[in-house]
Amino acid sequence: MSKPGIAPLSGKGAVALTREPASGVDAFLGDYLDVAGLAPGLDDAVRYALLGGGKRIRPTMAWWCGVACGAPGEATLPAGAAVELVHAFSLVHDDLPAMDDDDLRRGRQTLHVRSGEAMAILAGDAMLTLAFGALRHTPPGSDALPGDVVAALVDELVAGTTGMIDGQIYDTLGGLDESLDDTARLEAIHSRKTGALIRAACRMGAILGAHRARLDDAARDGAIARLSAYGEAVGLMFQIVDDLLDVESTREQVGKRTGKDADAGKLTYPGVHGVDRARGEAERLGEAAAAAVEPFGEAGKALRELAASLATRAR
Repeated sequence: MSKPGIAPLSGKGAVALTREPASGVDAFLGDYLDVAGLAPGLDDAVRYALLGGGKRIRPTMAWWCGVACGAPGEATLPAGAAVELVHAFSLVHDDLPAMDDDDLRRGRQTLHVRSGEAMAILAGDAMLTLAFGALRHTPPGSDALPGDVVAALVDELVAGTTGMIDGQIYDTLGGLDESLDDTARLEAIHSRKTGALIRAACRMGAILGAHRARLDDAARDGAIARLSAYGEAVGLMFQIVDDLLDVESTREQVGKRTGKDADAGKLTYPGVHGVDRARGEAERLGEAAAAAVEPFGEAGKALRELAASLATRAR
């Protein structure tokens, strides 16, 4: 499998790095939905939310983490599909009137505006449930995964999903220790809200990659540890850049409403530290992510380039 030659810190670089993983996971998801047997209205709503664009960053991370372990990226598609289903579910529910009350997502109407609030709730419920089934889905020509590998993937998906929900609770309803300063509160929220699922994607990609490459226990554990550190750094960096886009970009540029975090009084990195310091922290985390996967050498090149590109993404 060829790897694209990407210039660091290029917005186009991230697009090129996601192209093959995105195509693969979209085909996997389409095949999975074809046999899922959802009611017609629900099937339409799920496809609209799940297959209607998006950066596919989480499946991309799973893909390249598998490659770093010595496996073809296609081996990670069950993980990529599962985390993308969870991500899509979270976006649909985040956009609901009871949450962020957004009318635009990925440049289109949010699902509850298009299909009604009840259908949006049910479509989100369905995608969360389908995520776990995706780990057992075997498209034609694919081999079923062993039970112990599926169990390990389920554990990671549970941890990533519940961590994400914890972060949403802290971000919208509160509950953090009041003795924490704003910096500690920010990290506690965003390492869960955004970081937990990204970390899970990396670990799940590593589990599948190690299985496919038949790594021994020591090599597998070392790879998972390094890729976990990568995911943690990229996850926090991704949210900082999101915060910067919310204050520096327009609705048309990012495909969703901007300025909403400040309007809601939420803690953000630019709000607490200022734009320049927030941008510097994003760059530092990008460098930490690259350092975490340096031991993989050429096999980790795409992950290093992805981190560099995401640190300066424009949407």
